[in-house]
Amino acid sequence: MTTTTTGLLDALPPETRGRLLELARDVSFPARSRIFEEGHRADRFWIIRTGSVALDLHVPGRQPAVVETLGPGDLLGCSWLFPPYSWHLGARTQSPVRADEFDATVVRALCEADAVFGRAVARRVAQIVAHRLQGARTRLLDLYGPQGSASTVR
Repeated sequence: MTTTTTGLLDALPPETRGRLLELARDVSFPARSRIFEEGHRADRFWIIRTGSVALDLHVPGRQPAVVETLGPGDLLGCSWLFPPYSWHLGARTQSPVRADEFDATVVRALCEADAVFGRAVARRVAQIVAHRLQGARTRLLDLYGPQGSASTVR
């Protein structure tokens, strides 16, 4: 099974994947549109089918700083799974995007009702968060650390 580093569906067991996809709603966003804002309520999440989305961080007095770019197969939004359910980053489309949208309340309820489903989803979302934190650390070292320090990060 091939998985993207920040994908959710391919990493889930087939039965879990099927149950999650039953809850999906097809959505689209035009290029350069804001999907969510840092600090706002995280009440849904998406799996990108086409296009790209930049995750960004509010920087006072400046344009938001892009911390990662997501594309097809990637999970957009992790904050929906962990209290207090508010976005830690913002998201803006870089191109037209089509995605599967999920209601976070419904998915969390299913996770609570079915321990196997919940464990599979929570484990994969946690892996995605860990991967993204490592990527952010590397980018910060590239920007602010001694020259070449990011290449030595393990």
